[in-house]
Amino acid sequence: MSKVAFSQESLSEFERIVAQYPERRAAMLPTLYLAEKEFGHISPEVEVYVGELLQVPAIKVREVLTFYTLFASKPRGKLHFQVCRGISCDLRGCTKIIEHLQEKLNLNSEETSADLAYTLSEVECLGACETAPMMQLNDDYHGDLTTETVDLILDEKK
Repeated sequence: MSKVAFSQESLSEFERIVAQYPERRAAMLPTLYLAEKEFGHISPEVEVYVGELLQVPAIKVREVLTFYTLFASKPRGKLHFQVCRGISCDLRGCTKIIEHLQEKLNLNSEETSADLAYTLSEVECLGACETAPMMQLNDDYHGDLTTETVDLILDEKK
């Protein structure tokens, strides 16, 4: 038995999700999204719990987690900055944006601040080449970035 458990609200949402699939294991991705929302990240204990819920071995959950990069295996900051490193963003100055964020947030790439306020990540492609350089901040996309627009975004979020 795992040490973690969904709240009653999340458990009800899980039951609604799993009812949409012909097999429980097919609900793996939406269940992992729900677990990440509930617990903040997918720890080894959460992997075991999701496996129990979906009636699959925990290693099957681990296989999905190591294939997809969109799930966090450790806590992320309240504000997660994901700067695109794709070719269009690279040609239009993403390196300058990354360096500026590193300085402003006092973080290196792939780090989270000790107070869990910020995480800075470099990602391969966010699929918005027409607005390069761009980043995703939590669920919002910001394009045509300059150091000045990054500063405006940071001021707005503080």
